[in-house]
Amino acid sequence: MKVKFVALAMSFIFGAAMIISMSSANLPEAKPWKTPDKYAKMKAPKSTPESIAKGKELYTKHCKSCHGVTGKGDGTKAASLKTTITAFSDKAFKGLTDGDKYFRAVIGRDEMPNFEKKLVSEDERWAVIQYIGTL
Repeated sequence: MKVKFVALAMSFIFGAAMIISMSSANLPEAKPWKTPDKYAKMKAPKSTPESIAKGKELYTKHCKSCHGVTGKGDGTKAASLKTTITAFSDKAFKGLTDGDKYFRAVIGRDEMPNFEKKLVSEDERWAVIQYIGTL
C-alpha cells in the first residue's frame, strides 16, 4: 500500500513538473524592437471620442484574438504563440513613443503580423494605437 502511494505521488509530481515546464510563463521573451528612424519620429494625431471608438472596433476585429479584451496578452490565440505578449498596461509599453507604437502595431515583425493592408488609412492605424492607449 505504501509503495503504491509513493509511486502515485511521484507520478503526480513528475506530471505537474512537465505541465509547469510547458506553461506560457516559460516562453522566451521577444527580442528587443528597433524602430527605424522613419517611424521613430512619428507623432500621433490628437485623439477624439470618435477615433477611440473606431480604434476599439478595429482592435476587436484585428487584435483582440491575441492581445485579449483588455490588452493583457491573454487572447484566445496567445497560448499558441512562441513568445509572450507584453501587456499594453505595462510601464515599459506605456513609455514608448508614438512612433514606436505605430511601428509595432502596423509594421510588426515575427509573430506580430503586418497590418498595412488591413488598416489601410493612417486614421485607422492611429485610431487603433489611440484605443490601445486607453487599455
